[in-house]
Amino acid sequence: MLSQKAKYALKAMIALATQEEGDLLQAADIAERQNVPRKFLELILLDLRKHGLVRSQRGKFGGYALAKPADAITFGQIIRIMDGPLAPIPCASLTGYRRCADCRDEKSCAVRRTMREVRDAAAAILDGTTIADALGAGAHEARAAIGA
Repeated sequence: MLSQKAKYALKAMIALATQEEGDLLQAADIAERQNVPRKFLELILLDLRKHGLVRSQRGKFGGYALAKPADAITFGQIIRIMDGPLAPIPCASLTGYRRCADCRDEKSCAVRRTMREVRDAAAAILDGTTIADALGAGAHEARAAIGA
């Protein structure tokens, strides 16, 4: 299940992607626009900055901006930063693999095989969806809703 932290990180990244290049968005503005607790958001933005997805500038006119183009940042990257591996169990993970203590034969384990399929399907969607894609889908839905 997606954590609240990862959900807020995705919302923050989408908000930042709506800014014109060079414009900065303050944490308080992101928090208000996305209905995210400000203090929690600030910790999330620090994590995203540490991983090179967000840049920040201090001062009265400071704020945050994407450090990479929106079409180069995937949902999968953000979720892994916030929540860790996508796999529902450790033995099905590519990035956080751990053998299960109760498993006698990993190669024939039906649970592992199924959870690996779940992980692969989730990764295909999340790694194939960029922040730009999400904005494009949202813009399309908004235009459809108003009949444009």
